[in-house]
Order: sequence, then structure tokens, then C-alpha cells
Amino acid sequence: MANILIVEDEKAMQDIIAEYMQKGGHTCFTADDGIDALVMLKSSPMDLMILDVMMPHLDGFSVCKMAREMSNMPIIMLTAKSTEDDKLKGYGYGADDYMIKPFSPKVLLAKVNALLRRSSAISAETVSAGKVMLQPNAHKVYLDGQEITLTHKEYELLSFLMGNPGQIFSREQLLNRVWGYDFEGSTRTVDTHIKTLRQKLGDEGRHIVTLIRSGYKFEVTI
Repeated sequence: MANILIVEDEKAMQDIIAEYMQKGGHTCFTADDGIDALVMLKSSPMDLMILDVMMPHLDGFSVCKMAREMSNMPIIMLTAKSTEDDKLKGYGYGADDYMIKPFSPKVLLAKVNALLRRSSAISAETVSAGKVMLQPNAHKVYLDGQEITLTHKEYELLSFLMGNPGQIFSREQLLNRVWGYDFEGSTRTVDTHIKTLRQKLGDEGRHIVTLIRSGYKFEVTI
């Protein structure tokens, strides 16, 4: 169904994850460290990456950041750290979801399938507002005619907001609709992604309006 890159330096864990992904019908590729993972990503496009945080040579956060420069694929990070700051750091680098070790491989597979479904269930209709144009069929966003690079979740968030112009969504609603009901993070994740989206959109970031104590909406202004 999908090509999945598993980046994990513990061979036993790598094998367990690969076994469950293959049971789910996916094709697995493995990398023992971050450097090998980046080399593989440059030569072979992937549909999703499962990425351990603590690895030799190059940690998962660095790999995630560099991978985002090459691909909008969903990224699930694996970590023994469960603090909110660690999760926010990963989301800031472009991660889409987190699994805290020890975890259930069955739950990991469910998260993988959910992210893949959301990635593929995209309308083909072009959406525009001001100088921003979103092309869902190509999974690309253009600002004043120039393509800009967004993380997978930044793209999904912008696509959802642009697809529902003028409608107010609370942070909890955005988490449920964009990240999914099984998301384990906090509403600060939404604020972090909104902030980076506005930065990447420049002056056009004005379309994303904050409503105090209510949430956010995408407003088509003249």
C-alpha cells in the first residue's frame, strides 16, 4: 500500500515495527541511523517515515528537520521522552505524530494508516485566497506564483482552513480535524503550527485570524 521508511538503531525494535507494517500491507525500508535515512530519502521517495529520536551520529530531530526540506510525507517520531517541550520541539521540526516508548505496534500501525488516509484523501480542486494558491492534487502551495515549502501538517492545517473560509474553529476542533482524535499532544501544537504558517505566508498570513478565547479562522480579505 505504501512505502515506509523505518529509522531505528535498535535492530530488535526495527524488526518488530517492520513486521507489523508488512502485516498491514506496506513495503518497509530500514535505516540504522539518521545519516543513512537521509541518503535513502534523497534517492527513493517515501510515503511515510517512522523516526526514532535517540540515534547515533544524527538525532531524530535533526533528521526530521532536514527530511522536511525534501518531502511533505507524514513523519511519526518514536521517543522515550514524554515531556511536552520535547513533543513541541518535534512538531516544530515538522513531525506529525508521536509514539512514546514502550508502545503498542498495533497502535503504531493504526496511526500510520490514519496518516496515510488523511494524506491521500485530498480534493483535486485548486483553492485560492489573495496571493495564496493551494493545489491539492499536487500537494503544493504557491505564494504570489512561487512554490513554498510546508510540512505535512502545516499543509493539512492550511488546506482545512482554506477549505472552510470564515468558519471559526477552536484549537480542540483543529486538533481533532487535522491531527485526529487519537492525538496525544496539547492545544499548543496548533498555536505552533499557526505561527510557522504565518511566517511562511508572509503578508498573506493575515488571512489566518486569531479570535481571543475562540480559536482561528481563515478570512478572505481584500
